[in-house]
Amino acid sequence: MKQDVSQDTRDTAGAPGARADVVLPSLGVFGTLRWAWTQLTSMRTALFLLLLLAVAAVPGSLFPQRPANPAVVTQYIQDNPDTGPVLDWFQLFDVYSSVWFSAIYLLLFISLIGCVVPRAIAHLRAVRSTPPRTPKRLSRLPVYGTLEVPADRARDAGLTPSSAAEQAAAVLRKRGYRVDVRDAGTDRPSVGAERGLAKELGNLVFHTSLIGVLVSVAVGGLFGYNGQKVIVEGDSFVNTLIGYDSFSPGSNFSDDQLEPYSIRLDSFDVRFDREQESHYGQPLDFTANVTTQDGPGEDEAQQVLKVNAPITIGGTNVYLVGNGYAPVVTVRDGEGNIAQQGPVVSVPSDGLYTSLIVIKAPDAKPDQLGFVGFFLPTAFVDEKGVSFSRDPDPFNPQLNLNSYYGDLGLDDGTPENVYVLDTENLTELNSRNNDDGGIVLGVGQTYDLPEGKGSVTFDGLKRYVALDIHHDPGELGALVFSTLALLGLSASLFIGRRRLWVRTGEHPDGRLMVEYGLLARGEDHRLPAEGAAVEKLLADRFLVPTGSAGDHSHQDAAPAGTGQSHTNAKDKS
Repeated sequence: MKQDVSQDTRDTAGAPGARADVVLPSLGVFGTLRWAWTQLTSMRTALFLLLLLAVAAVPGSLFPQRPANPAVVTQYIQDNPDTGPVLDWFQLFDVYSSVWFSAIYLLLFISLIGCVVPRAIAHLRAVRSTPPRTPKRLSRLPVYGTLEVPADRARDAGLTPSSAAEQAAAVLRKRGYRVDVRDAGTDRPSVGAERGLAKELGNLVFHTSLIGVLVSVAVGGLFGYNGQKVIVEGDSFVNTLIGYDSFSPGSNFSDDQLEPYSIRLDSFDVRFDREQESHYGQPLDFTANVTTQDGPGEDEAQQVLKVNAPITIGGTNVYLVGNGYAPVVTVRDGEGNIAQQGPVVSVPSDGLYTSLIVIKAPDAKPDQLGFVGFFLPTAFVDEKGVSFSRDPDPFNPQLNLNSYYGDLGLDDGTPENVYVLDTENLTELNSRNNDDGGIVLGVGQTYDLPEGKGSVTFDGLKRYVALDIHHDPGELGALVFSTLALLGLSASLFIGRRRLWVRTGEHPDGRLMVEYGLLARGEDHRLPAEGAAVEKLLADRFLVPTGSAGDHSHQDAAPAGTGQSHTNAKDKS
């Protein structure tokens, strides 16, 4: 019975169109993990993740980011009650610290490591190994050539197949090849040579440097910080959290990272163009003279801060990013007491430093006082009675203000922009549109407010600078690895990896036969030129009489009686 079943099975399998069922083995947990790891560590996946990371960073420039400006994000959500919460759920306001962005970043990091490590091990083995074995038929290689050394020339020079192979190895070694002499002492010795291993090394350096750049950027994002500070002439800044006007910390930032250095603005000089009519009044140079101190008890140092020329202190780079005027103002309340006194930062709105200014006096009694208007460095009045600035230098500084009294909204703890005055709950005292008119003050002038609310005095004028303070612990690493990546990429693109073999033998009539062949790893349009160079070197060694090698110039055919050389460069396609 068993025999009949087997016979039926064989008949069915042998029938035309018959197909036996194939049972594929299951991968299992280990096999599945191995397959997933193979896919993740492929170069195709690494390139895809790199592109995906670039695409994932796009929302960071389309939507306001909470670490940079949380107030703007809050306002955006309030203005867009339908889409705002949905975008926030997808972490589009925290793109660079979101789960999905971090996942892509981590996968790219793992993928690059998985690509580099096996290739590095394989390259190390290739470096430690000998060049590949000599092919039996060198004539089948893309670039092939032969040299025939006459019997008398070989006899006079004492050339044998073994000595010729050794001399060929010496020639190739000087050209940068690593060589290996095979079958020495036989009648058909050969030389295996290889060069261009730096090409793969450059490739490995490039990919390793990409990992280094990712690590450096991650370190900077985790432990770095960025802050802004406005300093008026004569004032100082101490590197503490409370000293910043705005501060953006990294994900793992700690207060202990702040070095307790200080910066004092001694003077700020601006040089404007006064010679060319077409560029009259345009700024030519900004110079901030500052005094720095690395910490309490340390010696002070005088430094100069310019645009695009930052100073480095306490592990941070300090950049000059803005400047303007700070009128010195004294505000007295209705009881005659000083409610506010000191320089007030104004915000330039044009190239002539026409500046918006807001003054708040929350300590004024019996009512809080507020002022809003503009500052003119060089004030002029046109035929319509409108004041404007005619020059950026302070030749005729002037304050034009509107005044208000009431609740400034500062006592309930709600954050307020110091450069904006909310007049919704205030009562107007002075403006161009009421009977009291606006306030116009020159330096040294005082204006008494209506209804006995107090007075405002324009005491003087100072300059200020806006600083951007940046600390990035991964900055140096990113620079180093970026440079290495560029060098590695250049090496992988411009260095050709080539293999070369030379075989020598003796003809029955006494002639010495030297044949060589070259093979490139990948496409290499410079391989024929390399073959010509190798041919010239071998011809100089074997075909030129002793003492005249320095005068020999390569020819396609050597002079009669000296020897012959033949080269055949084949099209690899």
